[in-house]
Amino acid sequence: MAAELTAHQLIAQHRPTLDLALETIRTRAYWSPHPEHPKAYGENGSLDTAAGKAAFDALSGTRLDLGQPGTDGWVGGEVSPYGIELGVEYPHADLDVLLPAMQAGQKAWRDAGAELRAMVCLEILKRIADRTMEFAQAVMHTSGQAFMMAFQAGGPHAQDRGMEAVAYAYVEQSRTPETAEWTKPQGKRDPLALTKRFTPVPRGIGLVVGCNTFPTWNGYPGLFASLATGNAVLVKPHPRAVLPLALTVQVARDVLTEAGFDPNLVALAAERPGEGIAKTLATRPEIRIIDYTGSTAFGDWLEANARQAQVYTEKAGVNTVIVESTDDYKGMLANLAFSLSLYSGQMCTTPQNLLIPRDGIRTDQGVKSYDEVTADLARAVDGLLGDDARANALLGAIVNPDVKARLEAASGLGEVALASREVANPEFPDAVVRTPVIVKLDGAKPEDEAAYTSECFGPVSFAVAVDSADHAVELLRRSVREKGAMTVGAYTTDPEVEEAVQEVCLDEAAQLSLNLTGGVYVNQTAAFSDFHGSGGNPAANAALCDGAFVANRFRVVEVRRPA
Repeated sequence: MAAELTAHQLIAQHRPTLDLALETIRTRAYWSPHPEHPKAYGENGSLDTAAGKAAFDALSGTRLDLGQPGTDGWVGGEVSPYGIELGVEYPHADLDVLLPAMQAGQKAWRDAGAELRAMVCLEILKRIADRTMEFAQAVMHTSGQAFMMAFQAGGPHAQDRGMEAVAYAYVEQSRTPETAEWTKPQGKRDPLALTKRFTPVPRGIGLVVGCNTFPTWNGYPGLFASLATGNAVLVKPHPRAVLPLALTVQVARDVLTEAGFDPNLVALAAERPGEGIAKTLATRPEIRIIDYTGSTAFGDWLEANARQAQVYTEKAGVNTVIVESTDDYKGMLANLAFSLSLYSGQMCTTPQNLLIPRDGIRTDQGVKSYDEVTADLARAVDGLLGDDARANALLGAIVNPDVKARLEAASGLGEVALASREVANPEFPDAVVRTPVIVKLDGAKPEDEAAYTSECFGPVSFAVAVDSADHAVELLRRSVREKGAMTVGAYTTDPEVEEAVQEVCLDEAAQLSLNLTGGVYVNQTAAFSDFHGSGGNPAANAALCDGAFVANRFRVVEVRRPA
């Protein structure tokens, strides 16, 4: 069948966007082709919020037939953290049939070259962007994010991260020229002359192991990095968050078909309850790349056991903020309160440990004692979440029972500075919505150490009393080195303290935010500019996104012959 999307059409439409992305990752300036306000999607009736909700509702009770080979049954059963059953069924694959079918299309995809692969990937992202509001509903009802966050993080921000990966993939593949004429002088004899051709070749099938909390934001970088470098990609969603990635696979298969490529270059591997196919897939010889976001335990298992694959993991860390001094006490409290509350702390970047000197901190409002800082922070969170409508819009819903159990157990770990409360959601009465808990601990007491040195994923933070700024820096260093951190924050007006914190983060490879008091928060990063994770501490072995994230997804093969 002739391609409906020609190479010329794809390049004409998407090359300018790729060029802007390439320029932005060079300058690290702000840029995004995907609007992050819902009103920007209202001009076209098919893109607005109501149309997206209708499209999402229409999926209930349907089978998402992707036309994949090897389908041997149907699976489903997703229940929204907001209490509704999604009612969508997905194909279950016979891997012995599906994986060979995926391999069959890789030759033509490899031969297409880096530029055309990038253009096809950008067309996939454009089609996804055209359905942003539908995807927002899918992310909301699988992750428990509140709508605005599901729209932004699951839509434009995820699309940005996917495009960023495509840009880095293109850079790394273009680093080596396609051809070279090589001539070596031989004195009086004729020179030696060779023609050389260099071809980026894929490693094999890439496996994306999706997460429950950010299925698209965390899934798109690996998916598009592998696809853009010539690999087929098998998407294995989290069993509670299948729909956003299944829709992504559907769009990708449509675009690949229209562009004249094998749709089986992208496929879905949904699983039956309790099947646990991630381990099975991870060690199959066809799988040569793995992208994973989730628990440290399984991430460590993948790194140790998936020996045939290049493994990229984002696991877990203990994120820390040092509070030593500030010239904007009110702004600091407001910024921290928002960071602790957003999505009920169910982000890999949410601060967990707040290290506060027991003798207090210097502020523009005078010296504030440790007890005053913790009490004022508790009041700031209470003020932010005091109105239930606003609380629901910021908190979303608790994603699973494990998070709820950790939250409930946290109050027994120490003195509670801020108790968690239940918030009713009138639109979704079955949603489990809880405000954060802040627990006071002592950094000098060994009995408290087990609590604040372990990750407690969810709306739980520890206000840890420390002996001094030096003690805080020492605890920070040990925490990042032993447990890892996706983010580090610090508030200080002392240049020496700032330098000490910065040195720890440079030594231990942790991303640092200093003195945030406005509308930028420690747990948010911008694609094309900010790095998410570093790949240099135990929290993650890769960064989103840098050259290292894409460069080992392909190899360059040289063919040389006499000129």
